[in-house]
Amino acid sequence: MTGAPTPVAKLPLPGMAAISLWMLALALMGVAGVLTHHYPAAILILSSVFAVAGLGLIRMRRWGWALTLGAVFLCMCFGCYSLFRFHQGQWVLMAVLNLVFFLYLVRPQVTGRLR
Repeated sequence: MTGAPTPVAKLPLPGMAAISLWMLALALMGVAGVLTHHYPAAILILSSVFAVAGLGLIRMRRWGWALTLGAVFLCMCFGCYSLFRFHQGQWVLMAVLNLVFFLYLVRPQVTGRLR
């Protein structure tokens, strides 16, 4: 055997997998909130977008990356809005976490992995 490297299937980066799971968790929280009558039924549309974004990102599709990028940006903006408008301090953690996810997704290493 000559030591030729075998082509390895392109796997998502660990951060991409974590962000995909985060999107799926947000979708499940939205569905649970609708089922317990804490959120209006229109949240199901947003939850389905979060689920599709997470699944597209884990499959390393550009459209999944774009949907996820938009979703974490909007979640970050909502967290900042809730913090500054309603003075709800618990949204600081969500806003910072989504900011970190946004900054991770715009890295050249992440965009280079997408097909």
